[in-house]
Amino acid sequence: MKLLFKLIGTILKLGVYACIFLTPVLGVWLASSLAAFSNRSTLLSVIAGVFLFPVLPLLWELWSSYKRRKLGKSSEQTLTWGDRLTIRTLVINFVAISGLLAWQPSTSFIALSTRGDWMLGAMQGQHIEVTRQSLFKIAGGLEWLYNALNKNPYEQYDDGSNKIKPEPQPNRKPIDLNPSKNAWAWDGQGLHPAIVNMQANVETSIDSVAKYIVSKESDPVLRVKALHDYVADRIAYDAESYFAGVYPPQDAETVFRTRKSVCAGYAQLLEALGKAAGVEIVYVVGDARTQTSDLSGQGHAWNGVKVNGQWYLIDPTWDSGYVSREKGFIKNYRTEYLMPPPEVIGITHFPKDPAWQLRANPINQGEFLRQPMMRPKFFADGLSLISPQRSQVDTKTDAVINLANPQKRWILASYRPKGSSGSQNCGQPVQDSQISCPLPNSGSYEVSLFTSTEAGGNFRYVGRLEFNKT
Repeated sequence: MKLLFKLIGTILKLGVYACIFLTPVLGVWLASSLAAFSNRSTLLSVIAGVFLFPVLPLLWELWSSYKRRKLGKSSEQTLTWGDRLTIRTLVINFVAISGLLAWQPSTSFIALSTRGDWMLGAMQGQHIEVTRQSLFKIAGGLEWLYNALNKNPYEQYDDGSNKIKPEPQPNRKPIDLNPSKNAWAWDGQGLHPAIVNMQANVETSIDSVAKYIVSKESDPVLRVKALHDYVADRIAYDAESYFAGVYPPQDAETVFRTRKSVCAGYAQLLEALGKAAGVEIVYVVGDARTQTSDLSGQGHAWNGVKVNGQWYLIDPTWDSGYVSREKGFIKNYRTEYLMPPPEVIGITHFPKDPAWQLRANPINQGEFLRQPMMRPKFFADGLSLISPQRSQVDTKTDAVINLANPQKRWILASYRPKGSSGSQNCGQPVQDSQISCPLPNSGSYEVSLFTSTEAGGNFRYVGRLEFNKT
C-alpha cells in the first residue's frame, strides 16, 4: 500500500512539474501568435521564450546563491535545487503571460484563434490537422476574457420580454455556396410597391403602417420583405451618435417618430412592426464584422423572423446604407441581408445565443473569426472561395486569391495598408478565377474584392481578406 501511495505521489509530482514547465511553452505560443497576427517576427518571441526558461530562472538561482554566500548563509535550504528552479520558472512565466494578457487582452484571443497555428504553415495531413484543431481548442479557453472586455452596447435595449428561441432544425439542408441562382439574393428587386406607394397619412403610427402592409401584401415572404423595406428605407443611421458612442432612446416609438437610430433602433422597429402585422420577428444581438472593422467585429443588433414555419435572419441596418466619419450616413438600400442562408450571414454575424446561428452545427467564436469576410453578394454572384480559406494569411510575394467564377463576373481588387484610409487598385477588372494583387512592401494589408456584371459597370464590395507580407 505504501508503494502504491508513493507511486501516485510521484505521478502527481511529475504532472505538476510538467504543467509548470509547460507555462513557458504557453507564453511563447501566445507571444508568437500575437507577433504573427500583427506581422512581427515570431523568431523574437521564441528567443524570448528561451530567455524565460531556462535562462532567466537559472540566472535568478545563481544570483540568489551568490547573495546567500555573500551573506554567509551556508545552512542547507528547505527546497531542493529542482524545486527552486521550478517555482522560479512558474513565477517568471506567470508574470510574462499575465503581462501579455493585460497588454492586449482582446487581441490575445483573436491572435490565438486566427494565427495560433502559424508554426504549422501550409503543412497538411491528418496529424497536422489534429494538432491544428487542438491548438484552436486551447485558444478557446480565452474566449471568456474577450467577451468580458467586449460588452455589446445594444444588449441594454433588449428588455428580455421576448423569450422566443428558434426550434432545432435538423432537416435543414446545407446551403450550396456556389449556386447558379439564389432566390434570397432578390436580384433586380427594388423597394416593395407597398412601400413606394405608401401615402403620408398612413405613416401616423406603427400599427397604421403594419395594417397597411398587411392589406397590400398577402404573400408571407413578400410581406416580410415589405416590413424590412420600410425600416431600411425610412430610417437613417445615426452616424453622429454611433461615432460618439452615446445613443439616444432606441425604442420603436422614438425611432418611428425621429426616423433616426443606430442598429438597435432599426431592429426594435422591425420587431414592433412585425408584432403589429402578426409576423413573428425577434431582436437578436451579437458581434458583426463590417467592411471597416477588424477581424473580431463589434457589437451589433439584428432580427430573426419566422416565415412558413422556418426561421431566417434579417439585418435592416446593413441593408439601409453605410457610414463613414467624413460623410456620415450614406443611404444605399439593398437586400443582401434579407433572409440569406445561415451559413452566409453567419460569416459576418455572430449572435450571442448560438441558437440564432440557425445552423445545424453552430460554430464557436474562433471559427467565426477564421472565416474569410465574404458578404452575401459574393455568394449571390455565384462565386466561391477556393483559397485562402482563412481571414488572415501570410505571403512572401503577392496576395493571391483563387476562386470559382462560373458566371464570369467582373472582379476588381484593391489593397490598402491595414489601418490606413487610402486604397489602390490591384489592376484592371478581370473575369478570371485567380486574382493577383502586387503588394509593394512588407507589412499588413487588407485586400478587398468588388464585383460587377460589366467591366465598366458599378462595382459593389463583396468581401475582404488580410495578408501579412513578410
